[in-house]
Amino acid sequence: MFSSLFTPYALGRRFSVKFLSGISLATLMVLWALAPTSTGIPSQLTIVGSWNTLALQQGLLVELFNSTVVIWKALILSALLSVGLAALTTADIFKPLGTFFASLRFLGFAGLTFLFTLWTSNGSQLKLALLTFGMTVFLTRSTIDVVKSIPQSDIDYARSLGLKGWRLTWEIVIRGKSADMMDLIRQNAAVGWTMLSMVEGLVRSEGGVGALLLNQNKYFNLSAVFAIQLTILAYGILQDVGLSYLRSVLCPWTKLNRSDK
Repeated sequence: MFSSLFTPYALGRRFSVKFLSGISLATLMVLWALAPTSTGIPSQLTIVGSWNTLALQQGLLVELFNSTVVIWKALILSALLSVGLAALTTADIFKPLGTFFASLRFLGFAGLTFLFTLWTSNGSQLKLALLTFGMTVFLTRSTIDVVKSIPQSDIDYARSLGLKGWRLTWEIVIRGKSADMMDLIRQNAAVGWTMLSMVEGLVRSEGGVGALLLNQNKYFNLSAVFAIQLTILAYGILQDVGLSYLRSVLCPWTKLNRSDK
């Protein structure tokens, strides 16, 4: 029975992802508890103590809330910009624009800070602008690929129903690929948290959980670093579940394609 776990596309009994995730998490926690101190990994009790100190004395939860607000603002803006750019590329004249903007993902934040500082009036706007830019250029590449993946047969069928021009783009790209777009936005939200510590490190005066993390890392406070990272991880998982639920509500037909129970 358990041999099917190691067999690609195994037939027969299928184990649920939730069950396997629970077993994996329990195994990881046991290995962590048994890990020797020579590994440098702080104990679970030490991390709990550091978390309490961070929450009560250094405003961890407040900083997490502030960073969450920035992340969601940037996520909404990047989703609107990238989906809009991807939709525009259905017209030939806008294809170079989409390709050029997507290529900007190779630029580093450090080199853009001065330029964005000139365009913004305070540190909060600078942080939001950098994060929005970083998330948009990555999401644009993915959304353009989704547009390119639309079969020509779908476009021809829509034309046979009398759709044309931007109405065709709306139905085929925006509505027809909304579930795929939601998946990309969900993934981009995780990318945003990865970028956060870098952005908040460049704009430390505005605080945030990323700045708090870098400050603890600067003084080699490893247990506090683990506490902050695990807090971000826990919130990220909750955010991912929430976005997955939102996708199922906005795109209910996706439930028909679920293979894991």
